Amino acid sequence: MTWRELRFELTTRYAARNMAKSSPSAEDDFIARHFKPLAMAPGALGLTDDAAVYTPPPGHDLVLTKDALVAGVHFFADDPAERIARKALRVNLSDLAAKGATPAGFLLALALPPETDEEWVAAFARGLGDDSAHYGCPLFGGDTVRTPGPVAISITAFGLVPSGCMVRRAGAESGDRVMVSGTIGDAALALRVRRDGLAVSDAARAHLRERYQLPRPRTALAAAVRAHATAAMDVSDGLAGDLAKLCRVSGMTARVTLADVPLSDAARSVVAQDRALLETACTGGDDYEIVCTVPPVKLAAFRAAAASAKVPVSEIGEIVAGEGAPQFLGADGQPVAWQRLSFSHL
Repeated sequence: MTWRELRFELTTRYAARNMAKSSPSAEDDFIARHFKPLAMAPGALGLTDDAAVYTPPPGHDLVLTKDALVAGVHFFADDPAERIARKALRVNLSDLAAKGATPAGFLLALALPPETDEEWVAAFARGLGDDSAHYGCPLFGGDTVRTPGPVAISITAFGLVPSGCMVRRAGAESGDRVMVSGTIGDAALALRVRRDGLAVSDAARAHLRERYQLPRPRTALAAAVRAHATAAMDVSDGLAGDLAKLCRVSGMTARVTLADVPLSDAARSVVAQDRALLETACTGGDDYEIVCTVPPVKLAAFRAAAASAKVPVSEIGEIVAGEGAPQFLGADGQPVAWQRLSFSHL
């Protein structure tokens, strides 16, 4: 569906819900209010065409990524529309950051139930626009469809790296240090707190919920990853499982000291109630941090670059020759057995 057809689709939907009678100018005004402000790049053509145009700057490669979010799976249907929109964009920006890429733009697809009202769409567009401006990632176009439910959002984001410099999952070498940004487990523990009614402080609950609803894509760390990491990926499905994916394609394995995995104070307060929840923190996913491997000779420079970018990083282990899933070592130095390594949609 083109954006011209989108004007008709959305106007028809809202007219059916007792909006004022539409006219061509009202349709144009709807798009102008909610989507055109997000499409400031010249190649977006003001959302007046069936496609957009983008020419990468000389000496750069285009890095492409796509993530889809579905109500009831990736967010709660009653989450604020602004936060749903921001999460949808941010999870894609997290992928770009892990590849060492700078955001350049995105395409949006929305599947909306007929009961979706204009207020929800306006709030969604507002949140998306705020983050689009903040991260320098304009809208280039998209599509919308009607669905019986639930709400589904798909974003294709693209970014730029100097030619040949994208950091892949493959590339980790024996002796490299395993580094991770931020903290791990907050989002997964937020779901457990909500689902199981765990007793936590109001401050801890608010922190965990914030981390679930609003990931922090580490775009500021992209240059440091590009300059110093041998391999990298974003942590979306769980630290243990995503590190295993990185090791697998690199032909390596890893040893991780569990005590060195960075946890927020809120996460520690939850794990203190039940040590088994440490597995949830390490395997549950939705962290959208970066895990990368850095040679020892570059470690100091990587740390300095991360500090300059104001992104906290922690050394949690080492890449070693061998096969199999990374070992997470407990306080006794013995490997901890996980029931599963990561979240899976299948």
